[in-house]
Amino acid sequence: MAERILNIGLIGAGRMGNLHAENLARRIPRARLHSVADVNEQAARLCASLYGECDCVSDPLQMLDDPQLDAVVLCSATNTHSQIIQDVARAGKHIFCEKPIALNLPDTDAALAAVQRAGVKLQLGFNRRFDATFRRVYDARASGEIGEPHLLHIISRDPAPPPLAYVKTSGGIFLDMTIHDFDMARYLVGAEVEQVYARANVLIDSRIGEAGDYDTAMVMLTFANGALGTIENSRQAVYGYDQRVELLGSRGGVSTENHYPNEVTISHGQFVQRDLPLNFFLERYTTSYLQEMNAFVNAILNDTPVPVSGDDGRMALVLGLAAKKSVAENRPVRVNEIA
Repeated sequence: MAERILNIGLIGAGRMGNLHAENLARRIPRARLHSVADVNEQAARLCASLYGECDCVSDPLQMLDDPQLDAVVLCSATNTHSQIIQDVARAGKHIFCEKPIALNLPDTDAALAAVQRAGVKLQLGFNRRFDATFRRVYDARASGEIGEPHLLHIISRDPAPPPLAYVKTSGGIFLDMTIHDFDMARYLVGAEVEQVYARANVLIDSRIGEAGDYDTAMVMLTFANGALGTIENSRQAVYGYDQRVELLGSRGGVSTENHYPNEVTISHGQFVQRDLPLNFFLERYTTSYLQEMNAFVNAILNDTPVPVSGDDGRMALVLGLAAKKSVAENRPVRVNEIA
C-alpha cells in the first residue's frame, strides 16, 4: 500500500514562501506542493513553476475549495494572517503559519478560536526550536543534566537592519525580532514568564526611530520558577549574524557559539583568527526550516500534536506586547497585565 502524500498549498510567494516551497517540493518525500497563491500573480506563477509546475492563483480562497488540498503554509504579510487562518480553518485544512499570528491579541484570539472550532492543526513558524544547537541546550535542561535553571542569556543580533518599508509594517522590534527570543526563552527554561522589563533605543539608524521603532534593546525576564533571563537585540552586528545562548543551572551550565562557514582557525605570531560568522538567518537556520516543516507534515499524517502550537504563538506575542508597554511606561510589566 502506497504511503499517503500530503497536498499542501502555499499562500505568499516571497522569500519565506519560496524557502518552504523548495523544502516541500524537494526535501520532504511525504509532502507535495499542490498550489501557490499570492496577490502578486507573477510571483505565484514563478514559484509554482520552480517547484513542481503546480496550480497558481492570486486569491488564496480559490485554493481552499480543492478537496485534494490537505493543508496550507501561510507566508503572506502579517496583517493578513488572522483572517486567512480563519478562512483556512473553516475550509477544514491544517495550517502552518509564519510568526506572528497577528500584531494584537483580539485578532490572534479570533484565529485561535476558529482553529479550535474546526478541529484542525495550527503550527507556528518558530524554527529555532528545531535547530540542533538550541535543541541540545533544551535537552540539557529538560533531562536534568544541568539541574534547575537559574539564569538564561540570549544574544540575538542581525548583521544589518531590515528595509525601512519592512520596519514600518513589522509591528516593531519586539514583535518582529525579539518574538523568536521570547519563544526560545520559554522553550529553554521550561517555565512561563511572569514579568518583563525592557529598555530600547535608536543607536544605528535614526530613520528607524522616525518610523516609531527601536534598533537596540535589552529585556529582563522573571520566570514563574524563579529563574531570571536576559535578551539582547541589535539590528546591526557588523561582523555577521550573532546567535548565542547561555543557560546556567544548579548543577552546571550549557552555552552555544555562533555558526561559521568553516571550522578553520589561523594562528600567527601576533593573533589567532577565523572567518566571520554566517551572515544571514537563511544560512544559519537552513536545516531548522526543513525540520520544522517535516514535523508539521508528520503531525498531520500521524495525527499527533504539532510541536509549536497556536498558544505558543500567543504567549510570544503577549511577551512582545509586555516589552513594548515596559519601554513606553519605563517600568516592569507583569504578563497578566497583557494576557
